[in-house]
Amino acid sequence: MGHRQLLLEAARRLLEDKGYAHITARDLVAASGTNLASIGYHFGSKNSLLNAALGEVFAEWTDQLAEVALADPAASPIQRAHLTWATVLRHLADKRALLLSFVEALAQAERDPALREQLADLQDRTRTRVAEIVATSYGGGVPATDPRCTAVAGFIMAVCDGLALQWLLDPKRSPRPDDLLAGLDDLHDLSR
Repeated sequence: MGHRQLLLEAARRLLEDKGYAHITARDLVAASGTNLASIGYHFGSKNSLLNAALGEVFAEWTDQLAEVALADPAASPIQRAHLTWATVLRHLADKRALLLSFVEALAQAERDPALREQLADLQDRTRTRVAEIVATSYGGGVPATDPRCTAVAGFIMAVCDGLALQWLLDPKRSPRPDDLLAGLDDLHDLSR
């Protein structure tokens, strides 16, 4: 395995163990068995490496959620969104350390334009992937680039992010998956 992959794997472990704000370049070198020059060569900076690792984690999570959303070909787009949000809530405990690392990175992004750009790119890649799922839900050859798909993808992400933040602050007071689904079903029934 090359230094790039060793560094990414070490970054993922450290993001869970130490959190974004507390990882040093030396921590990454020690955990990966590489050297300081490898960070610069492969990623340009420690933050770029950490963001690449976060990007991989969230891309994998998005793919897992896509499998859930697309599992039932007969489900409506709304049913797919509801199922995705409930799945997010069910798995937040598994992602807690990485979510905290992401929030730590966001807090630093305002003062670091390169970090901000990298995180914006991560959000854009996620929105593009979610738009592909939305396009599949629309059917009929609607492309993922259709502005409706992008807008719905942004809304879905906002709900997922909002649920995650509520849960991070107080898991006991955040919505439970079954309650969320029941409430959304009630809203749907009221709109008829």
